[in-house]
Amino acid sequence: MSGFWNEAEAKLAEQFLRDGYVIQAADDPSSLDRIQTLIADLAGDFLGEPPSGDCRVFLDHVHQKVTADRVNDLRLHVIQGMNSQAWLRHAYFTTARRTIETIVGNELCMQRRVNLSVQLPGDESSVLASHADVWSGDSPFEVVLWIPLVDCAGTKSMFLAPPAIDAEIQARLASHGSVERAFSHYQDQVRFLDIPYGHVLLFNQNLMHGNRLNTTGETRWSMNCRFKSIMSPYADKKLGEFFEPITLRPATRLGMTYRLPEGFDEE
Repeated sequence: MSGFWNEAEAKLAEQFLRDGYVIQAADDPSSLDRIQTLIADLAGDFLGEPPSGDCRVFLDHVHQKVTADRVNDLRLHVIQGMNSQAWLRHAYFTTARRTIETIVGNELCMQRRVNLSVQLPGDESSVLASHADVWSGDSPFEVVLWIPLVDCAGTKSMFLAPPAIDAEIQARLASHGSVERAFSHYQDQVRFLDIPYGHVLLFNQNLMHGNRLNTTGETRWSMNCRFKSIMSPYADKKLGEFFEPITLRPATRLGMTYRLPEGFDEE
């Protein structure tokens, strides 16, 4: 099979299988900048303080303008506003189209709503416990496109268990009694990902991941959305409910709608 890939595709595929993720410069930086500006404007609308100057600086320091007890209201306001924009999902996809098509395929379905995370410094309520999405109704054929709107590193980012470590954790999960106990045993071996603004992360959501308490002096803003091959198996999250086709090819459309004529018998 590798003989059918070009060199860049083969290298990217090997990296994804080896590490469980790839970090790439955005395919379309202008779309990413447009998304960042929208998010900053929506946050400014909620706070009654429109951003001035660099959107990244505004987002990095939003914890100076909102308390932890209101941050979820801020997040929901921004999520509602951004998903009401007809252009958002297409712009989100174009930031990583070539990477997604190499890793997943070119007949894709996409999550119908893009998600947003806002993690203030020192906010325990925004800690996301160790988990694998496939444990809660996601198909093992899905990948997550995770896009930071600010520079993310260390505890301002997310962690991912490398595939070899993840296999060991999941094989011995029952003996630890809980996922968090398992994490505490392996926490020195998980990888916090360094993802500067202008880059995107595509990762294997079958691997354990999450975040920890943000101990930096800046607020984390990141978006995430799932993609899968439209013909691959689904779990609890179904096509037409959770997912929507975005790049269905003509031959597949014809094949899916074709019906043999009545009374046809093959001789």
